[in-house]
Amino acid sequence: MPIESAHPPITVPSVDVYTFLFDRSDREFPDDHAIFVDVTAQKQHTIQDVRNAAERFGHGIQQQWDWRKGDVLALFTPNSTDIAPVTFGTLRAGGVVCPFNNLYQVGELVSQLKSSQAKALITHVACLQVAREAASLAGLPLDRVLLVGPRDSKGVFRHFSDVEPWTAAVRKVAINPEEDLAYLVYSSGTTGSPKGVMLTHENIVANMLQWATVDADQMYWSRDRTIGFLPMYHIYGIAVLLLQAVYKGVTVYVMQRFELEQFCRIIQDQKITLAFVVPPVVLALAKHPLVAKYNLSSLRMMHSSAAPLTADLVQKIHKRLQVPIKQGYGLSEASPGVASQPWAEWNTSLGSSGKLLPSMSLKCITDTGEEVPPGEPGDICLKGPNIFKGYYRNPAATAEAITPEGWYRTGDMGFVDSDQNLHITDRIKELIKYNGFQVVPGQLEVLLRGHPAVGDVAVVGVYSRERATELPRAYVVLAPRYTGGVGLEGAICEWLGERVAPYKKLRGGVRFVEAIPKSEAGKVLRRVLAEQARREDAAKL
Repeated sequence: MPIESAHPPITVPSVDVYTFLFDRSDREFPDDHAIFVDVTAQKQHTIQDVRNAAERFGHGIQQQWDWRKGDVLALFTPNSTDIAPVTFGTLRAGGVVCPFNNLYQVGELVSQLKSSQAKALITHVACLQVAREAASLAGLPLDRVLLVGPRDSKGVFRHFSDVEPWTAAVRKVAINPEEDLAYLVYSSGTTGSPKGVMLTHENIVANMLQWATVDADQMYWSRDRTIGFLPMYHIYGIAVLLLQAVYKGVTVYVMQRFELEQFCRIIQDQKITLAFVVPPVVLALAKHPLVAKYNLSSLRMMHSSAAPLTADLVQKIHKRLQVPIKQGYGLSEASPGVASQPWAEWNTSLGSSGKLLPSMSLKCITDTGEEVPPGEPGDICLKGPNIFKGYYRNPAATAEAITPEGWYRTGDMGFVDSDQNLHITDRIKELIKYNGFQVVPGQLEVLLRGHPAVGDVAVVGVYSRERATELPRAYVVLAPRYTGGVGLEGAICEWLGERVAPYKKLRGGVRFVEAIPKSEAGKVLRRVLAEQARREDAAKL
């Protein structure tokens, strides 16, 4: 039987995102309360500032560009406080916000602009060269390329704030929350080609209420401050640094990108109380000597998501900083939240992603679609008001992902324990098949991080023609004061072999690398390592 959330169900109002956030009667914080602080420019933006700028921009694109409901606006920029008014102005005008990774090269951006059918592109001076070339190749007029953040010193490209309405008479766009899109978010493509995830206004509003219900008694606008380094093109950053910030009123100190020393200094100087993080940042906070220079005692809680955290790492960081850290689980197709540890249970369900958010259902199935027994891992399937509408212009992928009964097959492998806590074990497509046995890379990585020479690690399967099967191989970033070599490779293989079943041994060996390739959200890019492994092995032939 499917598992239902233990929380009382939520009621999702039939309103669009802009109305839900800015036309609410239950807001506790005043108009002059600072929501966003730009740590580079040392400038703060109140909720009224954001609303006024959003209205001007939304009205401006309606009048100057004849913006229509469903038109797509692409974002291609590092973090900026200006993302908020651009986003909410677009939504108010009935548009769809489509954020892209600001590290894309020209070819990648051209592909996404064409795929999304974007009618405008918002960028930053740091990305302007790529954005300009990509827009030209994609057939997007350059007068539809606008800037956030600093202005163009050459005066060629307009700033978003220059797009203002000519008159006060602007039509109100009618939104159908159940059908009309608020976001088109492209999946990271860590296991295949990126797909456009269609998120409706109802999806987004539902997930804001789901999160707010779980953390209702923990976050206070008058007391709490958070730090914003998560990329605002990623659904995790969008949810916690943009949408929840405006809904809950917790001030966000926005960083353009993550830098460990700046991160620690802001926490110390601004008395940050909440931090939304990803596993690579947790690892740095647990091990990097620089952290000891700063006083991080103002932190009341950290929340990690985007990839699983091990119980060992949670314990290490708490021992070092005396700061609790809880986990959550989400994905773009769920807008993004699915499960979260309650604050009080951060240390009673170590290694888990917590319990289902309100109004969510979950089941774990086999590859043939049968439910697995309780406590056994399987393909995680989800239902809820936050589950996406489908993949943009890709009915085949939609039909493959969403069953006729409405269950979304995540492709994540996991199980629910006897206390209703969700545990994520790995991606199904990333399982290593050794002589018919399934080897879970994440399980080997957890063990390998316990070796003193291992600073970071990722495990992938490499195909052996001689054995006609995949072999587990570890890519290891060495801890300080260790030097790689054949002797250490053998020692690590032997050490792990003593702790796992024979079919899980590192028969593909160990390779020492400078860094593990990861997305900005902290997911290991195993396909990158798999391609590297193929090149390495081909060179030996």
